[in-house]
Amino acid sequence: MDVNRLKIILQDLYNQKISPNEVAKQLSTLPYENLDFAKIDHHRSLRNGLPEVVYGKGKTESQLVKIIQSLYKAKSDILVTKLDSKIYKKIQKKLPSKYIYNKLSSTLVINNKKKKLVGKITIISAGTSDIPVAEEARVTSEFLGSKTETFFDIGVAALHRLLDKVKLLREARVVIVIAGMDGALPSVVGGLVSCPVIAVPTSIGYGASFNGVAALLTMLNSCSTGVATVNIDNGFGAGCIAHKINLIGEKNNH
Repeated sequence: MDVNRLKIILQDLYNQKISPNEVAKQLSTLPYENLDFAKIDHHRSLRNGLPEVVYGKGKTESQLVKIIQSLYKAKSDILVTKLDSKIYKKIQKKLPSKYIYNKLSSTLVINNKKKKLVGKITIISAGTSDIPVAEEARVTSEFLGSKTETFFDIGVAALHRLLDKVKLLREARVVIVIAGMDGALPSVVGGLVSCPVIAVPTSIGYGASFNGVAALLTMLNSCSTGVATVNIDNGFGAGCIAHKINLIGEKNNH
C-alpha cells in the first residue's frame, strides 16, 4: 500500500465515508494482492519509493485489465510500459475514464495525480529511430515526478548538433542518452558534462549491431567517467534511476 492510498483510507474513515470493516478489508491487501496469475505489490512505494509498474508485453488482455483494475481500485497511479497499440485498442473500453496512451512510447498512464515536477532530467537520442525508447524514459520520469527536457537526433554522425546543446546539457542533474547503431553518443556526452550519464542502448541498427548488443557493449566499455548503462531498449529503467538521482539533487538543494 502506498502512502497516498493509506492517507485516503484514513481520511475516508475520519469523514465516515467508509466503515472500520471496509478499512480492515483494504488494509488486508498488505503487502500484496493475490490475483493467482499475478501478485500486485501495493506496498512497494513504501519500501523503495517507486510504485509497481506494469510490464505490458507478454500479458494477455484479461490479465492486463485485471491488474489495472486492482491498481486503480487501490487508488494507485498506474504506468503500463511496452503496451502494443493493438492490445491497447482491445482493452481500451475496459479502462478507467481518465488515461493517456502514448503510441510512440507504448506507454499507458492512468490516474496520475497532478504533481509539481522537480529538478531536471535531460533526455537525448542519437537518432530519430531511437525516439520511442527516449519517450519511454520521458514518460516514466514525469510519471514519477521529475521535470524533463528532450533533444532528439543529435548523434555523433554530425557532432555539431550535439555541441550546440552542451550548455543546456550542463544544466541537467542527470542526462539519459539513448543510442543504437555503434552506441558512441554516451561516451561523448560523458566527456562534456559533470552530472551522471545513463546510457541506454537500443535495438536500432544494421545486421552487425545484433539488435542492440553492439551498442550495449560499447556503452559498457565507455572510457568516459560517470557513465552507467541499462539494458537494451530499457527507457523505463533509465527513467527510474534518473528520477532517484534527481530527487537526491532536490533534497540537497533545500
